[in-house]
Amino acid sequence: MELTGKTALITGAAGGIGSAIAQRMRQAGARVAVADVSVEGIEADAHLPGDLRESAYADALPQHAADALGGLNIVVNNAGVITRGAVTETSDTDWALSLGVNVEAPFRICRAAIPIMAARGGGAIVNTASCWGLRPGPNHAVYCMTKAAIASLTQCMGMDHAHQGIRINAVCPNEVNTPMLRSGFEKRGFDPDTAVAELGRTVPLGRIAEPEDIADVVMFLASDAARYVCGALLEVNGGKPVS
Repeated sequence: MELTGKTALITGAAGGIGSAIAQRMRQAGARVAVADVSVEGIEADAHLPGDLRESAYADALPQHAADALGGLNIVVNNAGVITRGAVTETSDTDWALSLGVNVEAPFRICRAAIPIMAARGGGAIVNTASCWGLRPGPNHAVYCMTKAAIASLTQCMGMDHAHQGIRINAVCPNEVNTPMLRSGFEKRGFDPDTAVAELGRTVPLGRIAEPEDIADVVMFLASDAARYVCGALLEVNGGKPVS
């Protein structure tokens, strides 16, 4: 999974999965631009902080990355938020945040990145969907809906832009041991270490995913090793179905 000479934009780069992706891609030789609300302290070749809910920022992000890196071969739409609860427990604020980050931002970034990639002969886009978007679980209505939307968008774009040499795929994790997951447990009054260990016992492989487990699959999808993979939704779940 060699990426020497490649340039990549990664959103949500301050999170557990995003930082692991950035590290892996730089180790593989890529020049990397990172985007998040704050990107302070992240090792990268270009830092592009901002709020993905701001349409102007999302629209301009691919071109800013291309300008900073001297091109754009790879885009990883990794930023995401989790809203828990049934529809009746979902506020307008929860709705706007989930749709803005999980759906609208990737849409805007893909729309802007595809022409840049096409002009240079192609590229790869990897979106972060979720097993929960393919087979929804309980008490995450809006989250499941947004991840189903990005999964469907990925499949459609994969077909529509393959002829331009642009491969568009999605990685679909289940639970991942990230700060976001742990903070969610804390907010609900659970000890994160205990909760993560208990979750691990529900996974056939014996543990929930670490960020690096997801980052390595993103690396595969972004690299020439996945040169014939297009429009795919690749589940990375340790054998655990959504329940």
